[in-house]
Amino acid sequence: MNEYKNLKILAIVGLTGSGKSTAVDYFTEKGFPKVYFGGVIYEAMKEAGVPIGEEREKTFRLELRAKEGNDFVAQRIVKQIRSLADAGQHRIIADGIYTWDEYKVMKHEFPGELIVVATVTPKHLRYHRLSTRTERPQTELISSQRDYAEIETMQKGGPIAMADYYVTNDGDLEKFHRQLDEIARAVAFES
Repeated sequence: MNEYKNLKILAIVGLTGSGKSTAVDYFTEKGFPKVYFGGVIYEAMKEAGVPIGEEREKTFRLELRAKEGNDFVAQRIVKQIRSLADAGQHRIIADGIYTWDEYKVMKHEFPGELIVVATVTPKHLRYHRLSTRTERPQTELISSQRDYAEIETMQKGGPIAMADYYVTNDGDLEKFHRQLDEIARAVAFES
């Protein structure tokens, strides 16, 4: 099924405000290429002429998955990963497996190569971070509603529950980076 030798995909998952983007940025700053699950939706919106916006994105994503299948995003990501691997990239960061269907596709397509790392943060701290961020700040009520929607509608909890490793992001960025480095070394993602 898989013709790539020595390929490793480090997939970072987590609820909003848990530090997923911070972890992805940490690895991309080291030079690792990334594939971005959310970017597939943004690209499809652009192709369809739909303006970007959180509510429009949510509606578009649900409509697109209903029309094209729940694994639509994952299938495009699989192609992106294969393209990177064909170009000689053997260490790839996957930014956000969001749904249970995406998780199953990725595990099927890359059974020995996919390592899922969940960033976890206490809810009160996530909500505080989301309320104070400069881009798209959210109230606690909106954050709670988003959690429910992502867990119930997108089944975002599945990939987090099935993660191979967990990183606690509870405030100290240096500690967070050390945990990420330890996992990367443990799975031979980097030496």
